[in-house]
Amino acid sequence: MEDLKKDNEIDENRSGENEAEAEKKMYIERKCWLFFGLPFTFTKYTVTDEVITINEGFLNTKENDCYLYKVQDVELHTSLAERIFKLGTVACYTGDNTHPQLYLTHIHHAKEIKNFILKASEEARRRRRTLNTLNIDAADIDEINA
Repeated sequence: MEDLKKDNEIDENRSGENEAEAEKKMYIERKCWLFFGLPFTFTKYTVTDEVITINEGFLNTKENDCYLYKVQDVELHTSLAERIFKLGTVACYTGDNTHPQLYLTHIHHAKEIKNFILKASEEARRRRRTLNTLNIDAADIDEINA
């Protein structure tokens, strides 16, 4: 009887862990060719609730990361060919120095990923207690006052 209680307690603990894991989403998509929407490229996009990672290349690889709290705006672009093959391009406008504009090009589930990035970026800003501000060049203000 005690063994059954222990098994139930372990199952309850595991179900709590699964609920926490279920809240954390992760999208992994490959850039596809526009022709037939086949993923024959060597670009992989990973979107989690903390960071967007872009891995490019086969022999020479390049990895680029952008924290979600730096994402300021997100757009979804779909051309006619992309709509035919159920693809889309997600454009992320960020405060990142290396890539102020990140493009997740020709991916499946583009609308779902765009909505996830919007919500997750807002949540990441709340967790970090950061504020989105406009980049106003102080030199311009000095010239106007002079």
